[in-house]
Amino acid sequence: MSDHIFLIGPMGVGKSTIGRLLAADVALPFYDSDRVIEKRTGADIPWIFDMEGEEGFRLRESAVLADLVAGPDAVIATGGGIVVREENRRLMRARGKVFYLAASIDQLVERTAKDKKRPLLQVDNPRNKIVQLMQERDQLYRELADVILDTDKLSAKTAAAEIATYL
Repeated sequence: MSDHIFLIGPMGVGKSTIGRLLAADVALPFYDSDRVIEKRTGADIPWIFDMEGEEGFRLRESAVLADLVAGPDAVIATGGGIVVREENRRLMRARGKVFYLAASIDQLVERTAKDKKRPLLQVDNPRNKIVQLMQERDQLYRELADVILDTDKLSAKTAAAEIATYL
């Protein structure tokens, strides 16, 4: 049984940044599942969404997660929607510790405002989309998490240190 460290939560919460710092703190490799998908396909996430739709992307995401957990222990920053598939939740629950990085809607809107690489936010009202996604996913994040960490008032370095202390 492996002991991966999974970072889950909405887009813009800082999973990748915190994950890199945490991996250095605990001397484990770091993987960002979205970057692994991009590397394997040779295409960025918006292009995959355009060509394959969200369902195609979710299939790729599940395949990457399965591959990552089959490897050595690592810190894995997941995409915000990875929790929508039961198979992903089951796999993360079975293969390590899950940390839900939470943030307020205001923080998420602020952190994603200028980011054009988030396909789900390329809409007329990104704030409403974030609210909708949180209504759909927050309970899934909470049910899956071993630990919930509110990142609103934490720097990435402090958040990583808190997770490392918990471990």
